[in-house]
Amino acid sequence: MSETKGELSPEELRRLKPSKTVDARGMSCPGPLLAAKQAITEVPIGGILEVLSSDPGTKRDLPLWARKMGHVYLGTIEEPGYWRIFVKRMK
Repeated sequence: MSETKGELSPEELRRLKPSKTVDARGMSCPGPLLAAKQAITEVPIGGILEVLSSDPGTKRDLPLWARKMGHVYLGTIEEPGYWRIFVKRMK
């Protein structure tokens, strides 16, 4: 899906050093998105937020939210049982 197309390859994503990681595994929608909204305020501008989520809706919701808020969705890595979603804070 085009809304989940990230800026970086999985290899590039794995090399990132996030400024903050939020573990939202086990939370159902909208929990991971709400956790990301709160956490992004703790990330410096230009920094990277990593969200760990086991909720499939987060793969769609987080990229859309990031773009709507003016941040950059960098991509998603699928791990066994969860996803690692990366967002770069822009403002």
